[in-house]
Amino acid sequence: MKQSEAIRIHNEAVELAQKATAKYLEEHGDNYPCGFAGVKIKPATQSFARQLKKAGIVDQKAWNGGYDIWNPSGNRTQSENAKFSGAIAYANFLSDNGVNCNAWSKID
Repeated sequence: MKQSEAIRIHNEAVELAQKATAKYLEEHGDNYPCGFAGVKIKPATQSFARQLKKAGIVDQKAWNGGYDIWNPSGNRTQSENAKFSGAIAYANFLSDNGVNCNAWSKID
């Protein structure tokens, strides 16, 4: 995969994450539980992950391998569920484009 293609896929996935998070917040509000969410791209050796590293989108491997994209929507909400909605949208788009990944969340 070329770097330009990886960046395009990442940017489109971010847009989808932003829309999903905004939709969740519109429907449910900024509610509890507070928490975090992201997407694990694993293994770090897959082409997409290497291209994100070269582009500076990710910088270091996660402690348990691969790369974590924390809160791909970039929304400043504290709602774990809203952030997780965005992470799921991001991960689904990546998966549709052949990237091995999964969405995750945790309560703060």
